Amino acid sequence: MIPRTLHQRITTTLAASGKKKILLLFGPRQVGKTTLLRTLAEERVESRSSASYLWLNADEPDIRTLLDGASSTELKKLCAAHTLVIIDEAQRVPNIGLTLKLMADTMPKVQVIATGSSAFDLAGKVQEPLTGRKREMNLYPLSFQEMAQHHGLREEKRLLEYRLLYGYYPEVVQSIGEERDVVRSLAESYLFKDVLALGAIHKPDRLEKLVQALALQIGSEVSYNELGQITGMNNETVERYITVLEQAFVVFRLKSFARNVRNELKKSRKIYFYDLGIRNAVINNFAAISARTDVGAMWENFLIAERTKALSYSGLDKHRYFWRTTAQQEIDYLEERDGQLEGYEFKWNPKAKVRVPKPFLEAYPDATVSVISRENFADFVMLE
Repeated sequence: MIPRTLHQRITTTLAASGKKKILLLFGPRQVGKTTLLRTLAEERVESRSSASYLWLNADEPDIRTLLDGASSTELKKLCAAHTLVIIDEAQRVPNIGLTLKLMADTMPKVQVIATGSSAFDLAGKVQEPLTGRKREMNLYPLSFQEMAQHHGLREEKRLLEYRLLYGYYPEVVQSIGEERDVVRSLAESYLFKDVLALGAIHKPDRLEKLVQALALQIGSEVSYNELGQITGMNNETVERYITVLEQAFVVFRLKSFARNVRNELKKSRKIYFYDLGIRNAVINNFAAISARTDVGAMWENFLIAERTKALSYSGLDKHRYFWRTTAQQEIDYLEERDGQLEGYEFKWNPKAKVRVPKPFLEAYPDATVSVISRENFADFVMLE
């Protein structure tokens, strides 16, 4: 199952940037990076009789050895006969930044794509060597939009409560009847193998406590001090662990918006999960939506995560925030682009009453505020 919008963006980017730009595709394991790029590569070969591609899997020790410290002459011998070179899990190669720089500088007829399951690990290795030579894109778990394109909008709406419980990881979506075991297995391997290795985190029990605390606080402001008390870590360590979780595509932060109102919260943040199935596995709660007390927070997380995917895939550049005052007046979600503010309130119950805070309207008279419920959410999370 291929995200059509991202597929088109990659194709367009490769055509527009020529072969001098390295494309970096980030995303967690098990979300379909390999499938997407295999499809693109095969389409390229089919459409061009002279096209060929080389696939290098850096999970393989011999491939890492081959690429680590390779000279331009060695790289040309390996790659120059192909029009496209794909390096999968490129962050596993110690000096991958310099290798990619040599490819960009010495093989102008070869397009190169490198994937990484950690934005932190791969981006850190290529940031300086690839200055001016790269484009970056993210691939997330499957989205509402992709699934609606796959089997129809009506069917995906019908599955909404199911998605809120088990999420959108491809293996979960394809494991009807076994989704609970599959998402638990993913959460365990994802959090306590990849993430621990990525961040050089040596205390998995504290990481587990932190992730559980974050899972229980979606939709609420988080305090590093409070999280530190829960986990037994200082504020700096809490923030470092959260950064690792963010760079590994487990969670993402949303900052508070503050410009004109005296009592606006200026340095607060909320933290959401990219996938609610992972979140529910962490707290071991797959109770039906009708029996839950956290459905409002889950709905907020779902909409913001799906909006994040849609904006990323469409290439729309919008700054994202929430708004709240010390008096607990709030707007769930804000987007800003070219000075225009768009506010959104999220309600699971379509009949719930919504009152936009007067201080917000007075401070930002040109802003719009919309209510997103189960009845009208599709347009919010589908931008194609």
